[in-house]
Amino acid sequence: MDTRRLFRTSALALATAGLLISGCTGGSSSSGASASAAPGRAAPAAALKPYYEQQLKWRPCGVEGFDCATMKAPLDYAAPGGDSIKLAVARKKATGPGKRLGTLQVNPGGPGGSAVDYLQGYAGIGYPAPVRARYDMVAIDPRGVARSEPVECLSGKEMDTYTQVDQTPDDAAETARLSTSLKDFAAGCKQRSGEVLPHVSTVEAARDMDILRAVLGDEKLSYVGASYGTFLGATYAELFPDRVGRLVLDGAMDPSLPSREMNRDQTAGFETAFQSFAADCVKQKNCPLGDTSAADASLRLKAFFTALDAKPAETGDSRKLGESLATTGVIAAMYDEAAWPQLHEALTTAMAGDGAALLALADSYYERESDGTYANLMYANAAVNCLDSPPAFTTPGAVQSALPEFEKASPVFGRGFAWASLNCAYWPTPATGAPHRIEAKGAAPIVVVGTTRDPATPYKWAQGLAAQLSSGSLLTYEGDGHTAYGRGSDCIDTAINTYLLEGTVPPDNKRCS
Repeated sequence: MDTRRLFRTSALALATAGLLISGCTGGSSSSGASASAAPGRAAPAAALKPYYEQQLKWRPCGVEGFDCATMKAPLDYAAPGGDSIKLAVARKKATGPGKRLGTLQVNPGGPGGSAVDYLQGYAGIGYPAPVRARYDMVAIDPRGVARSEPVECLSGKEMDTYTQVDQTPDDAAETARLSTSLKDFAAGCKQRSGEVLPHVSTVEAARDMDILRAVLGDEKLSYVGASYGTFLGATYAELFPDRVGRLVLDGAMDPSLPSREMNRDQTAGFETAFQSFAADCVKQKNCPLGDTSAADASLRLKAFFTALDAKPAETGDSRKLGESLATTGVIAAMYDEAAWPQLHEALTTAMAGDGAALLALADSYYERESDGTYANLMYANAAVNCLDSPPAFTTPGAVQSALPEFEKASPVFGRGFAWASLNCAYWPTPATGAPHRIEAKGAAPIVVVGTTRDPATPYKWAQGLAAQLSSGSLLTYEGDGHTAYGRGSDCIDTAINTYLLEGTVPPDNKRCS
C-alpha cells in the first residue's frame, strides 16, 4: 500500500466504531461553541494584542525544505491575560515562479491529526506544483494535538487493552466492562491532561488560526481543510467572516447536526463504502467474502466478526485479533479504495487463522507504533469531540434503545458504532459547544467539496454545509473514498487549483468524476 495513502487513512481518521466515536462534531469527524464568545471581528482586544504582534523564530525542522516555529496563544480566551499555550507551526516557502499569494494554511482533520506531519509528509510536497509555487504552505498543530501540548490519556499497554475491549456487548457483564473502559479512558485523560483538557475546542483552535494569520502578515486566511478540518475552517469563517480569503472545505461536515444523528449518518457512510468494496471483491478471484453478491459478503463478514468474538485469531503478537480490532482494520481500509487490495489480502489470511495483516491495518488507524506506543490522535479526538458537542448517549440503556436504528444504517457496523458513541457520556469536562448552523454572513466565496460515497463524512453533510454558508459553493466528486482533492480527479483538482490561484469559484453544484 502506498505510504502516502496509508498516512491519509490514519491521519484523517474520524472517531468510528471501536475507536472513539462521539459524533464527529467537533466534528470527525461536529459543532463548536457559540461564536458569540469570540474575541471580535475587528482589531484584537488589548489583552490579545501581544499574541497578534508576536514574532515567530523560524528554525530548520530536520525535514529538508521546511522551517518550524513555536507560536503562543492564550490557554483560555476568556482570560487572555492568564497562562499561554505553545503551538507547533511548520512552513515551506513558496518555490516560485509567479507572484506570491501569501500563505495557505492546511489541516488534515481528525480531530487529532497532526497538521505539521500532514504538511511535511504530503501537502508541502504533494499539493499541485502551481499551488506550492505561489503560496507559503503552513500548518499549525491544533492545541492538544501532536506537538502542541498534546492531550495524553493512557500508557501504551493500557491503550492496547482499551482497543481490545468488546465494542458489541452481548450481556450485562460485557456492557459493564465496556462502560468501565470508557470511564477509565476519560479518567486517564483528566489525570494526565487536566489543565489543557477544557481548552481544546474547535472554536479555540480557530482563534489560534487567526493569530497565525496575523503573525504571518496575511490580511485574509487562505486555507484547505479536510474532514474535521472543514468544521475548523467553517468555524473560522463564522468567527471572522471579514478575514476569509480562499477557503476549501473538502470532505465536509454539517455543524447543525447533533452527535447522535451524525454518528448514525457516519454509520451509514461506512456501510455504503463497505458495499462498494464488497461489490468489487465478489467480482474478483478468491474473494474472502465469497463470489455471489455484496449482500452475501456482508453476511460473511458479520459471521466472521461473530466468530472472532468467540475465539480471537492468532497474530504472532501478544495481542490476538478479536472482533473489535478486526472491525477497526476493516474500517481503516474504507477511507481509500486504494487500500481495498490490502483489505482483500488481510481478510483472506485472517479467515484462514492468521490475523496479523488485519491487525496491522487496525494499528495504522490507531497510529500505534511497532514498539507499542501510540500517537495522541485518539486522545485528542475524544477531547475535542466531547468538548465541542453534548454526548450522543448518556447511559448504556440509551444506546440499547438506539441499536435498531444503527443496525438499520449498517447491519455489519451498526452495533459497534452505537456503543462507541457512549464515550463522551463519561467525559470529565462538560461540552462547551452545541450543534448550530454556520452561515458566516459576509464571508468571501467558500468552496465546499463532497464525495458521493465518502464513508467518514457522508455526502449529504457537504450538501448541508454548502447550503448553510451564505457564500458556499458545492463541488461534488462522484466516487469512493474520503475527501477528493489530490485523489486522482483532474476535474476536482483543476477546479480547486483555479480557485486557489485565481480566485475563480467553480459553478455551484459542479460535478466531477
